[in-house]
Amino acid sequence: MLEKMDDFFTARANGYDEHMKSNIVGASAFYKYTASLLPTEKKAKVLDLGCGTGLELEEFFAVNPYGSVTGIDLTEAMLEAFRAKFSDKDITMICGSYFNVSFGEEVFDAAVSVESLHHFTKEEKTPLYTKLRKALKPGGYFIITDYFSDSDEQEEFHRQELLRIRKEQELSDDIFYHYDTPLTVEHEKEALLAAGFTQVEELNRWEVTHTLKAVR
Repeated sequence: MLEKMDDFFTARANGYDEHMKSNIVGASAFYKYTASLLPTEKKAKVLDLGCGTGLELEEFFAVNPYGSVTGIDLTEAMLEAFRAKFSDKDITMICGSYFNVSFGEEVFDAAVSVESLHHFTKEEKTPLYTKLRKALKPGGYFIITDYFSDSDEQEEFHRQELLRIRKEQELSDDIFYHYDTPLTVEHEKEALLAAGFTQVEELNRWEVTHTLKAVR
């Protein structure tokens, strides 16, 4: 049976950092690389979508100890680890779905998401990215480092498999279940551009993991 998204990550909160660093190709590099792209200005405000335990923020706070981060995650257990790790930093934690949480308008200098958004369709992501773009200050940007499909065929296979399993297991369509359905990089770019971002470019890659930058 597929697990509900929050249940899946709650069950894996202990040992999550070690699992991610040890089992995903390039993780030891791409977390640091992603953090290096975030603003270094004192008091810079960053929004983290699916922050988990904050792996991508360890290097950020090392170079910008006075930065401010708002982290959103479905899982309270992940946020507890996040809180313990950065107890002396300027952090705000929100337990909920980033699809439902209000981000405000022109609040953040940058946004970031690492290994979180590969569960959703382009149609689901476009309204989220529209909301995200509005939350960025003029000149702000979004860094996404995530797992992507290598082809349209692979993307479609993952999507059809999820639909098949949902039907087979009689799962509700309005609940998030953990199953990877990564878009291609091109379809991710299309979602960001459809949301109003003015420029989207790929900056780096580690096998199936890519880093993109979308400018408000």
